[in-house]
Amino acid sequence: ENKEVKDCFEGLNRATFAFNQGLDKTIFEPIAKGYRKLPSPIRTGTGNVVSNLSNLITIPNNLLQGDFKAAINNSARLIVNTTLGIVGIFDVASSLGLEQLDREDYGQTLASWGMKSGCYIVLPILGPSTARDAVGHAINFLGGDPWYNITSKNDTRYFKDSDYFFSKMTDGVDFRAKNIEAFDSIEKNSVDFYASVKSLYLQDRERKIS
Repeated sequence: ENKEVKDCFEGLNRATFAFNQGLDKTIFEPIAKGYRKLPSPIRTGTGNVVSNLSNLITIPNNLLQGDFKAAINNSARLIVNTTLGIVGIFDVASSLGLEQLDREDYGQTLASWGMKSGCYIVLPILGPSTARDAVGHAINFLGGDPWYNITSKNDTRYFKDSDYFFSKMTDGVDFRAKNIEAFDSIEKNSVDFYASVKSLYLQDRERKIS
């Protein structure tokens, strides 16, 4: 499938990529470097919390893909870590033999249903995507993400809109902090950094879908 994905909007994509790189250099990378200076237990606990929240999207997609075994496993992990693990700070589920599986999203589900990837797209802030994965992102904001529903979409007394966006930003910073050296190496050794990121993204998506 990687070979079939066309860069239909390369000019616009490169401009958006440059914009995202500017944001990364001025905001996200400095924050990620500061985050890495936090004590290891704090970083581990933060990573566990955002990983636990990701199950709220993974579980519905397990069900939509017909992977009921994974859905049961991830549901059990969510319940155990949210309760015994104190909102997910501690990964108690792994110590009980509940395996941490790969995240699933609506783009992967659409692929499993036979939808083609469409053109390659670079989204502002969100980064590399395809037409299919962009539809997956849209589904999240149309009610497919339970965490978004209870924090931003619906008016609840327990959560604020900022809770959702803060959790997403934290997830991004945690990912960026874990991959600083990897991204620096790719950028340093790439003749065309844009093309390298595109290739790596499409390969990674193909692996996850497979």
